[in-house]
Amino acid sequence: MEVIHKIGRRKTAVARVYLSQGKGNITVNDRELTNYFPTATLQYKVKQAFALTSTEDTYDVKVNVYGGGITGQAEAIRLALSRALCEIDEENRTTLKPEGLLTRDPRMVERKKFGQKKARKKFQFSKR
Repeated sequence: MEVIHKIGRRKTAVARVYLSQGKGNITVNDRELTNYFPTATLQYKVKQAFALTSTEDTYDVKVNVYGGGITGQAEAIRLALSRALCEIDEENRTTLKPEGLLTRDPRMVERKKFGQKKARKKFQFSKR
C-alpha cells in the first residue's frame, strides 16, 4: 500500500494527513499524539474514525497541522483521516457518513464590525 495523502479543515485549522500501513502510530507535527493533544477528549476525536471502522492498529499516521486552536486542529485531523479511510475502502463510507465524520463543518468566526465592540456586541449606550 502506498502513502495516502488527504486534507481536512475546521475553522482556520488545516491538517495534512499521510496514511500508510503500520502498527497504529500517530505523529502530529513530529510529536506523539498524547503529547500534542493532552486531553482524552481530543485524543478520542482524532482516533474516532479508526474506532468506528475497527482499524485502530492497522495504519501509521503522520500529520502536519497548523492554524486554529487545538479543538479545531483535532477535528481537522478527524476529517482528513475519515477521507483517507474512505479512499482505502469504500465500505468505510457507510459507517462514517451517518456519524457526520465526512462533513466539513462550515461554521467560521464572524468578523468584527466597525463601530461595535465585537461581531454582535455593541458598545454600551448611556443616556445622560
